[in-house]
Amino acid sequence: MKNIVAGRVAASTTEFIELALGTPPELWLGVEGESEMERAARLDAARDILADNPDFPDRVSQVATEAIEAHAPELFNVTQFPARRPASRRQYRGGVAA
Repeated sequence: MKNIVAGRVAASTTEFIELALGTPPELWLGVEGESEMERAARLDAARDILADNPDFPDRVSQVATEAIEAHAPELFNVTQFPARRPASRRQYRGGVAA
């Protein structure tokens, strides 16, 4: 199955997310080992993008919803179990065991 976003075929999940959102996921999630200066610059760029695109959070929610709908069986690995019968209960009749 091909993942086509904005007329382009995404080669990987990361590329699909980048095409769908218009920004690389690392901008929002950060990268391991980034310095405080790199983090501050990344967050500053993210704030600028949000200021210029007030509908961006809605787009992110839409992409996430579509991904969940498309891949729900794999994501949740849902299996139905057969109905359980109630366990039979023995009544206590009192007395002492011999």
